[in-house]
Amino acid sequence: MEPIDIGLIVSGAMLVLVVLGMRVAFAAALAGMVGLIWIFWAKFGYEPDRFGKALTVAVKTAGQVPHSKISSQALSLIPTFILIGYLAYYAGLTKALFEAAKRWLAWVPGGLAVSTVFATAGFAAVSGASVATSAVFARIAIPEMLAIGYDKRFAAGVVAAGGTLASLIPPSAILVIYAIIVEQDVGKLLLAGFIPGAFSAVVYGLLIIGMAVTIKGFGPPVTGFTWKERFTALPPALPIVFVVVTIIFFVYNPFGGDAWGTPTEGGAIGAFVVFLMALYRGMRWAELKDALLETAKLSVMIFTIIWGVLIYVRFLGFAELPSAFSDWITSLTLSPMLILVCILLAYAVLGMFMDAIGMLLLTLPVVYPAVMALNGGEAVSAADSTFGMSGPMCAIWFGILVVKMAEFCLITPPIGLNCFVVAGVRDDLSVQDVFKGVTPFFIADAITIALLVAFPMIVLWLPGQV
Repeated sequence: MEPIDIGLIVSGAMLVLVVLGMRVAFAAALAGMVGLIWIFWAKFGYEPDRFGKALTVAVKTAGQVPHSKISSQALSLIPTFILIGYLAYYAGLTKALFEAAKRWLAWVPGGLAVSTVFATAGFAAVSGASVATSAVFARIAIPEMLAIGYDKRFAAGVVAAGGTLASLIPPSAILVIYAIIVEQDVGKLLLAGFIPGAFSAVVYGLLIIGMAVTIKGFGPPVTGFTWKERFTALPPALPIVFVVVTIIFFVYNPFGGDAWGTPTEGGAIGAFVVFLMALYRGMRWAELKDALLETAKLSVMIFTIIWGVLIYVRFLGFAELPSAFSDWITSLTLSPMLILVCILLAYAVLGMFMDAIGMLLLTLPVVYPAVMALNGGEAVSAADSTFGMSGPMCAIWFGILVVKMAEFCLITPPIGLNCFVVAGVRDDLSVQDVFKGVTPFFIADAITIALLVAFPMIVLWLPGQV
């Protein structure tokens, strides 16, 4: 049996395990381990006495992968980004941000929901985890929306959808993972997420306003705030802006010349700055302990998925599936843009059965080379490319599109993690309630993705400036 046949059989079996409910990390690790043993045994001739040798080689091959990748300095960004978000919550910055957004935006139709979206976008600028963002605002924003008459399902949907913005707006753990998998510049990818993330928030806001205008009794505006109250709400929220500016200045050095440090160092400095703010605002030991424990739990979950999937990815390399898929994609007579759209639609379907990080880790080793081949290769110039952009810029553009699809998957049933988190925080909500509440935001995400595909400069303008 050829390696590619083994690859297809094992990959199919792994997908069955995931659909049956096995965690992605363990399903991928098991499939990768079995696949490596099978490939090496086939290579040695299927002799019974050579199975032990195949097992030994497979174990050594699988064992080298997690350590070599997990020890990458770039991955240390993930826990620091997550820690920033939890420390900001315990420092009271989230409440201050929500209050400022409410006083400035609540007067528009559906204003409190719009305020929630932009507050989650602001919090996303200091939190690298969508789950943390959803959990925080489920406690802060939902009670206020319910108090003025919002439908509880829609209120929950606003928080779950708003939490997805943390996947795009830097600091973003998923963008870091993408950059490591495809071996692209982490700093430029993080920078590329700013405008699409803000654009997504604007589209969400416009959707809410449109619903409030057309549906009677939906999302009453909140009025009565004076200009003095609005301006006095800004200083308590400014620390979040200060943290974001600190990270950007440290990593990108807007004054020109070399950067003052790496994204990893920028993330560490950001966490330290928020820690000082939290101490200044009276954070107690119990709160610091909770922040550290929650950061550790989420980081361990992400790293477990990474090491499990990396074993499977190593198996894919031996099975030669990525190159075969790339050759098949480039041989199609369809329009490259149509192929890209089909790939994005496939991500939407996959996201119904897999978590966002696991989905990206499993698919990118196969899909990314194919997309780059469609554009003309890693080293192609903009003039000679299919999509009108150089290889590195195509990698950034595709990364933002894929991460936006990962955002979409965070709210799609039956696996949408943000929906489970919101339902877990609120005893008065079921998961089904939250899934019903996020339904209108599918339309907003579809519009956003279509515009990002049609107008790549929304993504590429900012990273093109550095």
